[in-house]
Amino acid sequence: MNNLFNPYCKNSKEFIKNIKDWKNFGKKTQIDKIEGVNRYTNEFWTSKQRASHSIHEISYRACFKAQLPNFFITRLTNERDMIYDPFMGRGTTLIEAAINDRNCIGNDINPLSKALVLPRLNPPSLLEIQKRLELIHFNYKLKIKNKDLLTFYHSKTLIEIEKMKNYFKNKLRNKKFDNIDNWIRMIALNRLTGHSKGFFSIYTLPPNQAVSVESQKKINKKRNQKPEYRNTKKLIIEKTKSLLRSGSIKKPKIIKIYNYNSWETKKIANNSIALTVTSPPFLDIVDYQKDNWLRCWFLDLNISKLKISQIKRIDQWENFINKTIVELERITKSKGYLAFEVGEIGKDKKELERYVINAAKNTSFKSICVLINKQNFTKTSNAWGIKNNSKGTNTNRVVIFQKK
Repeated sequence: MNNLFNPYCKNSKEFIKNIKDWKNFGKKTQIDKIEGVNRYTNEFWTSKQRASHSIHEISYRACFKAQLPNFFITRLTNERDMIYDPFMGRGTTLIEAAINDRNCIGNDINPLSKALVLPRLNPPSLLEIQKRLELIHFNYKLKIKNKDLLTFYHSKTLIEIEKMKNYFKNKLRNKKFDNIDNWIRMIALNRLTGHSKGFFSIYTLPPNQAVSVESQKKINKKRNQKPEYRNTKKLIIEKTKSLLRSGSIKKPKIIKIYNYNSWETKKIANNSIALTVTSPPFLDIVDYQKDNWLRCWFLDLNISKLKISQIKRIDQWENFINKTIVELERITKSKGYLAFEVGEIGKDKKELERYVINAAKNTSFKSICVLINKQNFTKTSNAWGIKNNSKGTNTNRVVIFQKK
């Protein structure tokens, strides 16, 4: 296979040549134009779910595979360069930057994102996690505070969850919350609900979507199921082993994570970012507040106060992207890059790359190409029984900019 060794490209011309000559999967790159910009289509990275480092395997809605940021990080940056994502979500770009010995800055308006990302940039050892869990004791005689949650959990499991929730709250209040606590809390967040016995809950939707209590009652009735006891400590250890099976990762020298609007990141220095790899919210497709209500409960976050963008109109979305790109212009180095990933949405398959290109006009970013990673596999088809490549986001559509 070509293009796998020494993929770094000295400049944008070399990067374009790399794309044109791409033959890793035996297909020639197709070329057309969009908004006067060359668009290249091929399968540039694998669609296999587990082809990357195991530490990425944390569930979050609308996240791209690790192969996407890896493709750009390895070709457009050098070791110790600063990598950024203004919509970091579960932190795929930051984690992949750390794996490749880069420094990283992340931002997301949702505080939940920081709780999922930061622990994996500084993982404790399995032994440290085991010892810390031994210090958390459960009293099964205590009264349950949130009885509605018995729809999801066995009473003993819910007592364990509530104890952990209060344990972390007290550690934070007393300023004794460390990277071991942070890791355990992150695992607990990811195990709250799911569709197998590896989760704390009874069978429900996949872990990136928490249904309402009323919806879960209907699921329980339909499936004739009752919550069974789940040993939370055991499941936390099992998930830890799974995440670390590829080995731990080296903590970057510089890690910064913020919770700002994507266009208001004043703490990030001018001309400091070598590469941004990101994917913004796609109009009004994902309701991050509704999907994460249970995780927010566990973190003691007031979900009603989270100012997460839910944009319905395409002109408003383009304006939102424009404000973000203007801020990225400020913080990006001269000759630095921006890889802006979007997808096809709606019945009319809107090509959002057109709007991204338009949003960058009148900035110092030049559109050097659009790269479309066309997959023969889609998560949508497997998860929801939809015919492959017929509905949902089936391609990664990445607009590549370079700052003048």
